Amino acid sequence: MTDTDDFLWLEDVLGDEALAWVRARNERAESTLFLDPVFERVRVSTLDVLEADDRIAYPSRHGDMVHNFWTDAAHRRGLLRRTTWADYRAGNPVWETILDVDALCEEERESWVFHGSSTRRPDRRRALIELSPGGSDSSVTREFDLVDKRFVPESEGGFVRPVAKGSLTWIDDDTVYVTSDFGAGSLTRSGYPRTVRRWTRGTPIAESEIVFEGDESDVAVGVSVSKVAGFEHHVFERAPDFFTPRTSITRDGRPVEVDVPDDAEVGFHERWIFVSPRSEFTHGEDTLPSGSLLVADIDGFLAGTSPLTTLFTPTDTSALAGYSCTRHFVVLNVMDDVRNSIHVATPPVEVDGEWTVTPLEGAPDVWTVSVSAVDSVESNDVWISGSDFLTPDTLFVMSVGDADAPELLRQAPIRFDADAMAIEQHFATSADGTRVPYFVVGTHQALAATDGSRPTLLTGYGGFEVPRLAAYSAVIGRSWMGDGGVYALANIRGGGEFGPAWHRAGLRENRPRVYEDFEAVARALIARGITSPDHLGISGGSNGGLLVGNMYVRTPELFGAVVCQVPLLDMERYHLLLAGASWMAEYGDPDEPADWEYLRGYSPYHLVDPEAEYPPILLTTSTRDDRVHPGHARKMAARLEAAGKDVTYWENVEGGHGGAADAAQQATMQALIFTFLRERLGLD
Repeated sequence: MTDTDDFLWLEDVLGDEALAWVRARNERAESTLFLDPVFERVRVSTLDVLEADDRIAYPSRHGDMVHNFWTDAAHRRGLLRRTTWADYRAGNPVWETILDVDALCEEERESWVFHGSSTRRPDRRRALIELSPGGSDSSVTREFDLVDKRFVPESEGGFVRPVAKGSLTWIDDDTVYVTSDFGAGSLTRSGYPRTVRRWTRGTPIAESEIVFEGDESDVAVGVSVSKVAGFEHHVFERAPDFFTPRTSITRDGRPVEVDVPDDAEVGFHERWIFVSPRSEFTHGEDTLPSGSLLVADIDGFLAGTSPLTTLFTPTDTSALAGYSCTRHFVVLNVMDDVRNSIHVATPPVEVDGEWTVTPLEGAPDVWTVSVSAVDSVESNDVWISGSDFLTPDTLFVMSVGDADAPELLRQAPIRFDADAMAIEQHFATSADGTRVPYFVVGTHQALAATDGSRPTLLTGYGGFEVPRLAAYSAVIGRSWMGDGGVYALANIRGGGEFGPAWHRAGLRENRPRVYEDFEAVARALIARGITSPDHLGISGGSNGGLLVGNMYVRTPELFGAVVCQVPLLDMERYHLLLAGASWMAEYGDPDEPADWEYLRGYSPYHLVDPEAEYPPILLTTSTRDDRVHPGHARKMAARLEAAGKDVTYWENVEGGHGGAADAAQQATMQALIFTFLRERLGLD
């Protein structure tokens, strides 16, 4: 292990000395960047986009009603509202407010952030509404009457879960499952609930009965309830690590663990069990590949009598991005070289019959398409959304199995002039010969540059099997590309762009492959002549913050500026801070000498060389981030300051892991970032 940490005191999140240090750095950043004329222009432009009245109001269908959560300039914390499905579909909805979160904040003197709701079936009269103080992962859950439009207090038998990480899940009118902090022994080492309890209306939450529990060494436990008539399932899950779910389904009133490989994800719908293994899976006489999607009859599979049918098999360039069940169909979302296509799997009439898989006709012709069930319990309808870097979001609805083409419901307006812009996809060659895709977006003139003069922003993530896809960003379009900047996205290993194997290639001791991939993309951009190190900036958040933090210390000569947001940076102590222990399957355990031997090689906090020349860096975080500890960013900034490096630090007091609690805070954050980048990389 390393020597004594001189800046350990900055891990005291709300300590007086630490907060005084934060205030001083914030004032320093604001005294320069906030006064730049670009800052206010970007802030106003961003806020205009985030609060525009013509944004798509994304629907959640509840029988004949549509619910929507909406924020705007007058309602920064938002309105939960509803209209009829007929009016929404016709394009002229009259919205009725269900809950005004801003008014609730004022009434209760709390900085609430809406974290979602779930409606009780079948009457749909009650909802469980989740609210977070300041945008943190911790939240409260309160029962809400959708007819009287009020919270149901505990004195009237209402379900109220106090502030903690956790949730409530409807079982029936008067019963819920609860996961939460119940005191000593009820949380995992990662700080998440360890037990699922059954809570009956009118009884104290402390007396709720434990029905399922994991180990203290697990990451967390969870529960879900399926309400398909005749196929009601209660599903419990414990996660020994981030990528190892252990799934159980109730049979005869008790949880029965499903016998699948440790790293296989399991889902249920109607009479079917779906299995997606992260590694090669031998079942009977069949060997099934990593990243495939398999299906069988639930009871037959549990009894060992039903074989698994393959619905999807990956290739060298394709992976399953996800699947969604409607009442009678399964919709598959497939990525091929980071472009989505949609397919429909139709089950057999008889349990032992053949499934068929066919392409879905009429999906939007863009790089990124997503599909979700409108109501998997009662309907075959799906929402289809499509966009890419230059195409604003479109929202369609269609009934799977019908001959009708998808119906266009909404199209977001164009927020920047993309007529003179293009999307290009290229492939860089990493240090070990791996083919790494990346996108480059900008004006035709910028992309044609060969003199290395174009300010370019390169970003990536490379972790947790999360893919980075082509997405429309009005903020980047207005604040960067519209003024001649180039935007680049690297689809590096560690992500999910090519399925579990692409992720596995960047795990633990293999993490340097992720960084080599990103460096290969940076060098490719420079070799193409689009940009040069003085004009090449990089940005990343969370695990992406660890990525750019490593670029900062590994290859500082490649970059002219670095934006590092809500990052992991101290890989010696990350597992001791907040939710950090839950990520040891991704990175390793620093307390194990063999793991620390490789972890120290990509722990930016420990790799800072006081004698090295580094590019300017902007570090941002949130005091209310209770996922990635703000101490990572604080300590890195302090160490760089002590070494006399060019470091700018800014910490938002709210926002949780997202860094901002509302549109105004998000606009300030984006203005800070793009003012910094434009100044450092020379974008006029």
